[in-house]
Amino acid sequence: MDIDSHITTHDEPATAPVLYEHYHFTVDRRQSTIRIDKYLTTHIEKISRNRIQAAADAHYIMVNGKPVKPSYQVKPDDEISIVMPFERRGVEILPEEIPLTILYEDDVLLVVDKPPNMVVHPGHGNYSGTLLNGLVYYSRQKNEKAFLVHRIDKDTSGALAVAKSEEALMFLSNQFSLHTSKRLYMALVWGNLQPDEGTITGHIGRDPNDRLRFKVMTDENAGRYAVTHYRVLERFGYVTLIECRLETGRTHQIRVHMNHIGHPLFNDERYGGDAIRKGTIFSKYRQFIINCFEIMPRQALHARLLGFVHPATGEEMIFESPLPDDFAKVLEKWRNYRPSTDEQLIGMTANDA
Repeated sequence: MDIDSHITTHDEPATAPVLYEHYHFTVDRRQSTIRIDKYLTTHIEKISRNRIQAAADAHYIMVNGKPVKPSYQVKPDDEISIVMPFERRGVEILPEEIPLTILYEDDVLLVVDKPPNMVVHPGHGNYSGTLLNGLVYYSRQKNEKAFLVHRIDKDTSGALAVAKSEEALMFLSNQFSLHTSKRLYMALVWGNLQPDEGTITGHIGRDPNDRLRFKVMTDENAGRYAVTHYRVLERFGYVTLIECRLETGRTHQIRVHMNHIGHPLFNDERYGGDAIRKGTIFSKYRQFIINCFEIMPRQALHARLLGFVHPATGEEMIFESPLPDDFAKVLEKWRNYRPSTDEQLIGMTANDA
């Protein structure tokens, strides 16, 4: 994740430049050896290898607290920071009074329930109305700070952890980096997913043909190792309700992995789930799907459970986010849907494919 913060230390001389952290990465334990300039060009959007090399030559790329050259070989668990003598442009987060649903709060952290259709962090054309804008307003009313520990997609709903200090942020972020946090998602996917439980693995990287999409890469060095465990909760023939447990946390991980095995998320426009992928051509069925899409005009994905060890007390804490109304209504429609006799004879056998 990106953290924009002042990182000078107490023993710096008074004339030392003020440095600001622009990016921070914890290298995956399964990452193969790779040059740091190549690693960063695949992990930072819209940046050239020349810019990375120039930053390294100026001693602005640090690994485990020490500057490195562009040829440095990245190793598992390395802590990589890019620091600059200027604040990152466009990072000022303006406070906005936005209603927030707080699942839990104390002096150290809070857990917020993000609704669908809300961007978590400003950027890429969304510079206001984000969850972080609302958190900054909320925290300033209490003379506190707010640091996002992790993120979820705009159209994904559910629980997010927010730290109130940099110490709490580092403690919680470390749990996400080491995969010791608990994250369970509910997803509705196309098709009759088999078997009842399974694990999907595959390195995830940005799709070279579409910069807004990610895909499972054939070249492991081109992506980041990712593991998704799933189990079936309910079957509807044409679609399946599943629970996903993330062992890693990559961008679009569940969406990419499910699409990779041929079961994209229901109404996931970016990964082809907004088309009728399973079922029949009967108008009654098609209208039923259209009605479902209108009720839930987003991918059917919800961050239901979040668990971690508390930074101050050491207590293991578990938080659950209730299923949003749009998701609940679509599930109820599927539970009540009864295919016609013709549909059962012609269509249902195709759903096992």
